[in-house]
Amino acid sequence: MKNSTLCPRFERGMQILSQRWNGLIIYRLLSGPQRFCNIQSAFPVSGRLLSERLKDLEKEGIVLRHVYPETPVRIEYELTDKGRALQSTIQCIQGWSDEWINEPQVIEEANEETALHAQEECEKAGVNAE
Repeated sequence: MKNSTLCPRFERGMQILSQRWNGLIIYRLLSGPQRFCNIQSAFPVSGRLLSERLKDLEKEGIVLRHVYPETPVRIEYELTDKGRALQSTIQCIQGWSDEWINEPQVIEEANEETALHAQEECEKAGVNAE
């Protein structure tokens, strides 16, 4: 039997999507442009790690970062065409998950706590997360 090798493009695509939080960030951005606080409030992730992931996705051409020269400065993230092209893939994973994965209660509680913390941080910074 011959050794089969993965297509390098497929392998790279899997690396990008399997990087922790990337898939969830893309999922969140499918609903439209989001501010950093909105994204952070959705996941139990540190601001430093989220910033790192957004920069990685920006380098890959999946996310665009828009800086609006307002006081305070407003920054929004949105998917590029390349990122929006992942919608059907994300929807397939969501459908599979809905059918086959049980939802652990612990994750829900952690998400609620993290969302509350992120909202408080946004309010301290004078940023409206809405």
